[in-house]
Amino acid sequence: MDNKEMQKKRMLSYFLESTNTIIEEEGMEAVTIRKVASMAGYNSATLYNYFENLNHLLFFASLKYLKDYAKDLYNYTKDSKNSLETYLNVWLCFSYHSYLKPEVYNLIFFGGFSSATVNESIRTYYSIFPEELGEESKKFLPMLLEDNIHLRDYKLLKASAEEGFLKEEDLKDINEMNVLIYRGMLAKLLSKNNTYTVEEAVERTMKYINKTIEAYRIDT
Repeated sequence: MDNKEMQKKRMLSYFLESTNTIIEEEGMEAVTIRKVASMAGYNSATLYNYFENLNHLLFFASLKYLKDYAKDLYNYTKDSKNSLETYLNVWLCFSYHSYLKPEVYNLIFFGGFSSATVNESIRTYYSIFPEELGEESKKFLPMLLEDNIHLRDYKLLKASAEEGFLKEEDLKDINEMNVLIYRGMLAKLLSKNNTYTVEEAVERTMKYINKTIEAYRIDT
């Protein structure tokens, strides 16, 4: 790594750590470009050399909250007997951690950023903070580096089709339904009228995803 790259990562680290401090102490809505730059010891113009705007900075900083999910994936999937069980256990892990931080996960996966921006940000983030992945989670790295939730889900479903649990021609329908189930629950948790606890939301999400799978599963 050359000096220029090291300098970039160091600067990104300063700004991200300041952003996360504000999020933890005051909430995401309290984050401003000026406040982050000041806490990091720089001016706003310097921060704009590394981030397009406030939303880009918030997205980048939000990736920290994928850490617990990334590290927990191994625990949720280690006893899976086949690819279909792995698929369902990944959803269980993802639902639980994302419902704990619905604002963050909504920003990461449904924030409207371009795929190029998101993918580059995710790769850069994990190059700065590789310790947030953990050794056991590295086998999930291709999925963790994919920002498109439909593609993440489809890749896991494809493995189940290859093992004979599902038909290839049904994967797009299953994929769309399960993402809609998840996105609907995430939206409910973000609404002012939400009455679900995290545990209730996870239970209902998995109930409906399991029903989808059972409707398409090939009898063996």
